[in-house]
This record gives sequence, C-alpha cells and structure tokens, in this order.
Amino acid sequence: MALVVLPMLRPLRLLRLLALARVLNRSVTSSLLGRVTTYVIGVAIVSIGLGATAILDVEQDVSSSNITTFGDALWWTCTTVTTVGYGDHYPVTIEGRFIAVALMVAGIAMVGAVTAAVAAWMVAQVEQDRSRANERD
Repeated sequence: MALVVLPMLRPLRLLRLLALARVLNRSVTSSLLGRVTTYVIGVAIVSIGLGATAILDVEQDVSSSNITTFGDALWWTCTTVTTVGYGDHYPVTIEGRFIAVALMVAGIAMVGAVTAAVAAWMVAQVEQDRSRANERD
C-alpha cells in the first residue's frame, strides 16, 4: 500500500521551499517591493516545478501526446507561465488542459505583479529625484 501512495507524495517535497521563503522574508527583504519580488519569484519556481511534474504525469503515457520527457514538460510549463506559448508542445488530455488553464492564470498574475513592481520602483525613483531637486533649491 505504501508503495502506491508514497510516489504520489513526492511533489510535496517542494514545500521545503516555504522555509527558505520565510528566511528570505526576514533577512533580505525590508521593503514592500522586495517582498513582492521575492514572493513572485517563489511562486514562479513552485508553479513551474509543480506544473511540469503534473503535466508530465498526465501526458507521458498517452499515445498522441507530445510531452513525453521532463525536459518537454519543463519547456512547455515555462512557455505557458510566461504567456509565450510557442505551440510546439501542448496538452492533449482533459486533465492536461485543466493544468494549462491553471498555469495560464498563474502566469498572468505573475506578469501583472512584476509589472506593478517595476512601476512602483520607477515611481519611487522619480520621487527620490524630485525630493533631491527640491532640497537643492
């Protein structure tokens, strides 16, 4: 029984990254922008890792599938999360398509968070420049 259940729990090892995120939150990030960037990078890594594992598990044994290796799954996941989507690899099963939708939503959220972080950094730089110019006058 344990031989059947334990392999399905392997992706849960990625939860160890939560401890790393907690340490980074305390030591590296003191600003809101730093925290957002750290969390976005963490979510991206976890999404790509779990997405590649999930899509490979679902697609590798299907005869018409074109995602048959971990490299293919990783490539497909990266292009899906970044919303590039070349179309050279794609899921053919219903389960794979549900995974694709989840990764697309996560990718859009991550792109939005990165865009917001860059915009916040630019606004902060402009404000610093204005305050320095006002101090000189």
